[in-house]
Amino acid sequence: MKLNKFGFFGVALMLALFFATSCTSYKQVPYMQNSYIVNELQQADTVYEAKIQPRDLLSIFVVSPNDPLAATPYNMLVSQSYAERGSITSQTSYLEYLVDGEGSIEFPVVGKLHVAGLSKQEAEQLILNKIKGAFAIPPIVTVRFADFKISVLGEVTQPGTFTIKDDKVNVFQALALARDMTIYGMRENVKIIREDVNGRTSVHELDLTDASIVSSPYYHLQQNDVVYVTPNKARAKGSDVGSTTSLWFSATSILVSLTSLLYNILK
Repeated sequence: MKLNKFGFFGVALMLALFFATSCTSYKQVPYMQNSYIVNELQQADTVYEAKIQPRDLLSIFVVSPNDPLAATPYNMLVSQSYAERGSITSQTSYLEYLVDGEGSIEFPVVGKLHVAGLSKQEAEQLILNKIKGAFAIPPIVTVRFADFKISVLGEVTQPGTFTIKDDKVNVFQALALARDMTIYGMRENVKIIREDVNGRTSVHELDLTDASIVSSPYYHLQQNDVVYVTPNKARAKGSDVGSTTSLWFSATSILVSLTSLLYNILK
């Protein structure tokens, strides 16, 4: 079948629109497109540390190498029972400390300590200052988060809540845990939902195509942060974008064919 000039023009126009749309979409996909500026940014010299918040669960250990018995009152053991194969089994573990709504914990011997807003290192120093008088040589105090969690929702491959072992995670690492965002996620509009030590919730937007986000206070995530990837317009218009796109091309193809047919009839 010989393609007339009008039909050829219609096909060419459709292909041009397709490639133009593809190029425009691609510009919205890569992360940190201006990555060359990262080394020029003014970044903090201190290593990021998460702050303790109300309702956090902390593991606290006191170790005295020269006098282990002196540390015993500060490392409380609790017995937990659970059913296994029809019998009751008991397991002993160290007590974990829940930060209350006021930001405090009840620490053995010492009593109530306000720890909300402190880093782990600051909390260690606070506890050490309270107990070192009971030791001939200052002990070693270790504070860890027992439940550092973040959630990733929206246009990602595997949404969910993830536990972070080292208490340090940035927004890209969070997306990696969720197996990256889908092609329908808006890289320039990723929301960080955060609750501060006073219980106030705030929402902050990050543009992941801009490398300057590495200097943002929301680049590193805090415990209980929620990362929400906004869907783009194609996803918002319908859940089956593939079928919609195919339908659009089919309709366009039919329109071009009808136009070509009318042109041949009327010429």
